[in-house]
Amino acid sequence: MKPHLIILGAPGSGKGTQAAKLISKGFKHVSTGDLLRSEIAKNSELGQKVSGIISRGDLVDDKTVMALLKANCDVDKVSYIFDGFPRNVYQAEMLEAELLKDKKTLAVYFNIDLSILVNRVVNRRTCGTCGEIYNLATKAPRVLDTCDKCGTVGSLKQRKDDTEEVVSNRLKIFKETVEPMLSFYKSRRELVEIDASMPEEVVFDALEKVIS
Repeated sequence: MKPHLIILGAPGSGKGTQAAKLISKGFKHVSTGDLLRSEIAKNSELGQKVSGIISRGDLVDDKTVMALLKANCDVDKVSYIFDGFPRNVYQAEMLEAELLKDKKTLAVYFNIDLSILVNRVVNRRTCGTCGEIYNLATKAPRVLDTCDKCGTVGSLKQRKDDTEEVVSNRLKIFKETVEPMLSFYKSRRELVEIDASMPEEVVFDALEKVIS
């Protein structure tokens, strides 16, 4: 069985793209947001609790998120990709203690220079019809403002927060948050760093070597 993966990387590092590719290799992607919405839709006991928390305008607490993960993740049979959780050392310790325990786990950090990240995010465009993602500098559509995947004309949009100022601030906050996480996983000999500035295919090749 392949290791469970904790995916770490700044916005624009490509971690989401790489996580999607790993699904074809037998991994299952875990999104706490999707799990929360699913439990609410099922109207389960946990879902009712979560719905109440959200309706009050409160954030879902760590213990409730962990209960959600434990109820939905069979870590003995499936290799999972945890993307977006844990977000801090406390959550990382909780995930290890209550769910992963002695299971083989790797924290994969997609490391990339700040200037490259800003360029990637500022040039990012997303198809409003099918969700396909492009980059005007590195992965432009074949026809200007037309989605290669679904063919919709005029559908490529830039997110309002994909500006240099917003991105730079977001990355500063991310760096302050991720440093303790990197130290935590490094101390456990579970940290692997991948150069995310390389082309998408090269990054995935490096990722495959890590998990093999």
